[in-house]
Amino acid sequence: MKHLTIESVGVLALLQDRGRRGLGHLGVGQSGAADRASYDLANRLVGNRAGAPCIEVTLGRMAFSVDAPALIAVTGASVPVSCRGRSPGLNTAFPVGAGDRVTLGVPAAGLRSYVAVRGGVLGECVLGSMSWDTMAQLGTPPLRAGHKLSIGAFETDWPATDFAPMTEPHHNTMTLPLTLGPRDDWFTDEALDRLGRHEFTVTADADRVGIRLDGPELPRRRSGELASEGVVLGALQVPTKGRPTLFLADRPVTGGYPVIGVVPGTAVNSAAQAVPGTRIRFAVRRPELNGNQ
Repeated sequence: MKHLTIESVGVLALLQDRGRRGLGHLGVGQSGAADRASYDLANRLVGNRAGAPCIEVTLGRMAFSVDAPALIAVTGASVPVSCRGRSPGLNTAFPVGAGDRVTLGVPAAGLRSYVAVRGGVLGECVLGSMSWDTMAQLGTPPLRAGHKLSIGAFETDWPATDFAPMTEPHHNTMTLPLTLGPRDDWFTDEALDRLGRHEFTVTADADRVGIRLDGPELPRRRSGELASEGVVLGALQVPTKGRPTLFLADRPVTGGYPVIGVVPGTAVNSAAQAVPGTRIRFAVRRPELNGNQ
């Protein structure tokens, strides 16, 4: 069996797949890749089946080697990639030979990179997923220097393309669509107006669970406590006094503060690349009722 050996890790490197579904009643969230679009692209470029485990690297600075020829792709954050003195670039599949060392530098933009190897990178499967859930502490533990991981058999037909041209994202500012509800009625009209007119800034209090935002106060029209209820991906939760939190892949299953709106999953992929200091605007819209605005 082929193997991949981790030689060095910067801030964080995790094994991630599509996560765990249908376990919310047990208090277990879905987890999985934070930027699903970049994760899926990496797997497509090397010809893996959907859901193959990849390595999610936060803020780059990781190195690994393989003990047999392999096909690799790196997507996501704008990180420099090097192998054998060459720079294969992002969003492209490139071959490596036995003993070759691949390094990821510090990203110029974005937060998370995805490393896919044809066949998939195997770890510890817990409740149907190899993903490490940072909140529940389930799955394959964070990768460390010296970890030796097997390459699996998740490959499918040889990929039809080895390069996916992508527009360079501007991660210092972003606009995210936000559908109001289910608890927007807890907030004043002024709060809803501020939500759509003002910028919010990503604070240093950000991880795979969620992003804490700085911005204008969002006053409530209702006081009191809200009974705990389910929390979905992209929920924007607002504490009684404090900064809104946008929930990501490792979000809790339930929460006790009102959710003023929800960012759709496709836009959560962008939010997962937001570094502290990123300015976010919300394009606020009302939910559709019976197909009408």
